[in-house]
Amino acid sequence: QVQLVESGGGLVQPGGSLRLSCAASGSIASIYLMGWYRQAPGKQRELVATISTDGTSNYADSVKGRFTISRDNAKNTVYLQMNSLTPEDTAVYYCKYSRYVNEYWGQGTQVTVSS
Repeated sequence: QVQLVESGGGLVQPGGSLRLSCAASGSIASIYLMGWYRQAPGKQRELVATISTDGTSNYADSVKGRFTISRDNAKNTVYLQMNSLTPEDTAVYYCKYSRYVNEYWGQGTQVTVSS
């Protein structure tokens, strides 16, 4: 089992920044994929960004150039730096741990972009 705890969400004005963190604990493998997803009201959950153990990252087109995913393997923690936020980024953000067919989700953290 893997437990994920997200933090860092909140209310921010358009154009502002937030940094999300997700700490993993439990039976952590040496090689695994971490990712951030989000779900806005009335919409399906969508990929935001993923990062592999070697640091290879992948982004949704909607966040490229504004969001940066990173990880600290020693701390089993993944981060999402979000800049130039817009109201369209408002959603619950979820962290996911993946290794082969096994995947675990965090509880989610709310990000609200509003003036």
